[in-house]
Amino acid sequence: MLSTAQHADHADVVIVGAGIAGLSAAHRLASAGVTVRVLEAAPVVGGRMATERIDGFRLDRAGQLLSTAFPELRRITALRDAELRLFSPGVLVHAEGRLQRTGEVGTSPHATRGVGVAFTVARALASAPRPRHLDQARLGASLARLAGTSVRRVLARPERAAADALHSRGLPARTVHGFLRPLLAALLCDPELTTSSRCADLVLRGYARGRLCVPAGGASALPELLAAALPEGTVRTGTRVTAIATNRVTTEEHGEFRCRSVVVATDARTAAELLPGLRVPSFRPVTVVHHTAPEPPLTDPSLVLDADRVGPVSHTAVMSEVDPSRAPEGRALISSTVVGGLPDDVDRQVRRHLETLYGTPTTDWELLSVHHEAAAVPDMRPPHDLRRPVRVLAGLYVCGDHRDTATVQGALFSGRRAAHALLSDVGIRPGCVTPALAAA
Repeated sequence: MLSTAQHADHADVVIVGAGIAGLSAAHRLASAGVTVRVLEAAPVVGGRMATERIDGFRLDRAGQLLSTAFPELRRITALRDAELRLFSPGVLVHAEGRLQRTGEVGTSPHATRGVGVAFTVARALASAPRPRHLDQARLGASLARLAGTSVRRVLARPERAAADALHSRGLPARTVHGFLRPLLAALLCDPELTTSSRCADLVLRGYARGRLCVPAGGASALPELLAAALPEGTVRTGTRVTAIATNRVTTEEHGEFRCRSVVVATDARTAAELLPGLRVPSFRPVTVVHHTAPEPPLTDPSLVLDADRVGPVSHTAVMSEVDPSRAPEGRALISSTVVGGLPDDVDRQVRRHLETLYGTPTTDWELLSVHHEAAAVPDMRPPHDLRRPVRVLAGLYVCGDHRDTATVQGALFSGRRAAHALLSDVGIRPGCVTPALAAA
């Protein structure tokens, strides 16, 4: 039997959605010799990992943070050489009216030496009062233990809300609310710590084993690298899929694409429209606000968190100090993330909060853009299945951060799981090259 890929505009596998999950699946399938077509409704690849270009600035539409410890960044060949811009070790937390550095985990861009956390964190506030000194040592020991814990053991732990789990580990309330809560608000968009403790532990484990970072040039750099590594013509943007079956995909612009398998790699709501009966989770809304200023309010490339909760901003950074390519020379780019509903007069409220966090006036700052996404991050309250099935039935698969953890790592890993499930169903061992799916 001839492969359908021998017909024009058709492929063995059609992937609906060119976000980071769909492109991850496409990369795995193409590496196994399977012909793939990726159809994306938007004019560019990336999904939520899109970067807008305005007057020389590169502005991410979502405030997603990465860690150098994300395993998929090393497993996917196309991403191994991705240029990552590192934040300073640890974070700056605005607590009790002042900025304090805490949570340092080492200086190597690929740090995995979890045992060093206890010592670096304990030293972070050496000049602080004795009770806080002890709190930091306890925090460091807890992060060190988590850094050395296997993923399997983390997933085997009893599941509860993250707040309950953290308090049960002997950490004082001031440590949870003064560091862990604002950190998880930044990493999981969950300031109330209602996320599954397993999800929170995985994210904290990645934090303790690596360094917080962002892609050089904007979040879109990662999906663009994945798309560029695929065979020419694999990705078709501006193509909206209206219906799917295991052997065909119908589009609004180009009619029908025949295939032998389909992977739905869209957001959860779009996936449910294409696959009736698929469960749609609740979501956390996120707003990203970008300002420019004549001078940077902070010359340290640090992530700034708010523990005092005196305004709408969850976390902020002078992104032009973290990644100079994101702003024209001589201009500062300040990117801030608000978790929750869109505040009234968001620019005024965010500026007022940033004046407190950075300790500097913001009257001469210019608003560049406001990106609000009502369904930005899938909610992961317990019970949460971190490995939700990616196989709907043989020949039909689904992936995305809503099938795993609501992180870039989770989206990438779900794409790998979907690709491996598909390959297994057609008798191809992942990593083996085959000339065509039909020949398997």
